[in-house]
Amino acid sequence: MMSEKDTEETMANPFIPTELPLQNIVWEDLLPSIIKANTALANFNGILEAIRNPLIFLSPLMTQEAVLSSRIEGTQASFSDILQYEAAPGKIKENYNDIEEVINYRDALKYAEIELVKRPICLNLIREIHGILLKGVRGENKARGEFRKIQNWIGPPGSTIETASYVPPSPENLLNYLSNWEKYCHYDEKDRLVQLAIIHAQFEIIHPFLDGNGRVGRIIIPLFLKEKGLLKYPSLYVSEYFEKNRKNYYQKLRSITDNNEWNNWIEYFLFAVIAQAEANTKRAKQVATLYEELKNIIQQVTKTKASIQIQDFLFSKIMFQTPDFTKASGLSKPHAARVLKRLMQQDIVKIISPAKGRRPAIYGFAGLMKIIESEQVN
Repeated sequence: MMSEKDTEETMANPFIPTELPLQNIVWEDLLPSIIKANTALANFNGILEAIRNPLIFLSPLMTQEAVLSSRIEGTQASFSDILQYEAAPGKIKENYNDIEEVINYRDALKYAEIELVKRPICLNLIREIHGILLKGVRGENKARGEFRKIQNWIGPPGSTIETASYVPPSPENLLNYLSNWEKYCHYDEKDRLVQLAIIHAQFEIIHPFLDGNGRVGRIIIPLFLKEKGLLKYPSLYVSEYFEKNRKNYYQKLRSITDNNEWNNWIEYFLFAVIAQAEANTKRAKQVATLYEELKNIIQQVTKTKASIQIQDFLFSKIMFQTPDFTKASGLSKPHAARVLKRLMQQDIVKIISPAKGRRPAIYGFAGLMKIIESEQVN
């Protein structure tokens, strides 16, 4: 979704995207940012490869990405909402529709990650991602999983195509533009991060779906980094930066369609990569430190051979109920209850939602939640 309120200018005619690859990039102006962005990304990748179990860190990060990317589009579910919902499926009624949208986003990410092993980024994969994204939620009736066959436009509520702030390419030419976009995804560009900036913006400009374009476009970012070997895992999620700088994000995209200012957009995107990679590197180090610090503490508190199982469970399932904890620990119910009580006494675990009637309490691993939710992007 591109900005609906950032400009009062109107555009009645469908936009004609520039054919890729671009011929007007001023590479020398971008060089300092290119170097810094690639260095920051390499540092993040190195940290992930050094962590004993990177999936412990990446799983909550993926959930946070799903929350923030969806929030850009107006979805209100929080990181805590998602964790509570999954700890007690069917018990959480507040923000249910928003929660489902966020979970769909994460499911689409997971699906794409698996598919990327079998095939490269392609238009069919993009359509499948879109189909998962809108399954059973708002927008499902807007040609889910299909490229649009009608003209769309972007503007304030009630606007017409004549008063729209942006009119994407016509449906008659859509497949030609998408084919060029897909071909460019596999073009040997001078720098992959610059290429990714162009790929993301061009997808937003083409706006191939009736709904969900922004979310699909942001899912493509980590997939491309994985496919091109810049990251071992598709794990650099930049929605945190985009959400925090939402107005600037839309303004930079509009500067392309208004004034053909590709260099300004690319510079902005590279800065987003730098900021997000540095923030995630910091988070990864904090998670690794927390894991090591808790090893002896959990061993002493639990006084059981299951201490590593318990620790890994806490890092992989940030919010949980007693049956989950008992099953993961392999302990008897009474023993597991005693261990859980001692973890609470040490402030390692806290009650997020107290027991009510037949509904058991929801517990949370406070230390990891604090790291993931902390604001580390400027």
